Amino acid sequence: MKFVDQAIIRVAAGKGGNGSASFRREKYIPMGGPDGGDGGDGGSVYLVADTGLNTLVDFRHLRNYKAENGKGGAGRQMTGRGGEDIEIRVPVGTMVFDEETGDKLGDITEPEQRLLVAKGGHGGRGNIHFKSSTNRAPRQFTPGTEGEAFALRLELKLLADVGLLGYPNAGKSTLITAISAARPKVADYPFTTLYPNLGVVRQGVSRSFVVADIPGIIRGAAEGAGLGIQFLRHLERNRVLLHLVEMNPDGDAEAMVEQVRELEAELQEYRQELIERPRWLLLTKADLVLPEEAEAIAKAVVEGLAWEAPWFMISAAANQGLEPLTQGLMVALEGLWQEEREEKERIEQERIAAQKALEEETPHDRDPRLM
Repeated sequence: MKFVDQAIIRVAAGKGGNGSASFRREKYIPMGGPDGGDGGDGGSVYLVADTGLNTLVDFRHLRNYKAENGKGGAGRQMTGRGGEDIEIRVPVGTMVFDEETGDKLGDITEPEQRLLVAKGGHGGRGNIHFKSSTNRAPRQFTPGTEGEAFALRLELKLLADVGLLGYPNAGKSTLITAISAARPKVADYPFTTLYPNLGVVRQGVSRSFVVADIPGIIRGAAEGAGLGIQFLRHLERNRVLLHLVEMNPDGDAEAMVEQVRELEAELQEYRQELIERPRWLLLTKADLVLPEEAEAIAKAVVEGLAWEAPWFMISAAANQGLEPLTQGLMVALEGLWQEEREEKERIEQERIAAQKALEEETPHDRDPRLM
């Protein structure tokens, strides 16, 4: 399922520098003519697509962007330096709207695509431009114009990178609350979550991923029990699935193994490809069991499942084991994203090569009467 991430930012282009009202003054030329230079143009603001970004979460903290003003002109017909443009990196797939009017300003759909969103002001004209046969010593000059300024609404349709899979009340909502800024309803009864919740997990500057808290799945979901088909559909496009199983305070590892097997059967019945998706095991609510007992239960579950993928024992409520989990997910997802980019590049190169070969095989000078 796709979700929409939004951010409001304010951008302001630089003001153009003022023109100069200057006169040539040199030895033996005390009454030289006008030589005032033009002001430099103000810097513009561009949005640039960055394949390394996949959320708008960074704009929650930095909302205002302003390009540099142009410098004023000077004597000897010297033009002021133009203000530097600024580039704001955004994820591929970002849509840009004028927040005040609602007008769509553009789509950013290709890597490194640049979209001008605020044009810098023009530099003013120096007094040299106002010299005429009737005005030999003009003192007029024009100021630089203001740069454009807008409030922009950025929208990004997000594909959740990580999906949380588990029975109702397995701790999914508590986990997404602990590792992100999402605030789903959390309570001690099944089906607290009725709709997918979205959270963005930050791992430093420009490193983040999206987690979807999928409503709990029940037995028979693949056959349509409850809202099963709808819930399972949310998992189809997640890159990594986190399979949450509540730690059994009675130490019944076999019951936990049976829960995992039951959900695996639901996934397989709905779509075999989901079983083959990267899936990590999370043993949740570890704080409700004594540490030595928790270790023994976890070992029994992992061995009972013959689990070979990564697994973690966590407590979202007590903030135990979350940092290694999120760091591991970030590294794994960056590897998957890199593989996806390389695959897209390979497909594009093959397409270009096939097109080139077709053009070479088709003679352009063939007599059309022979065709």
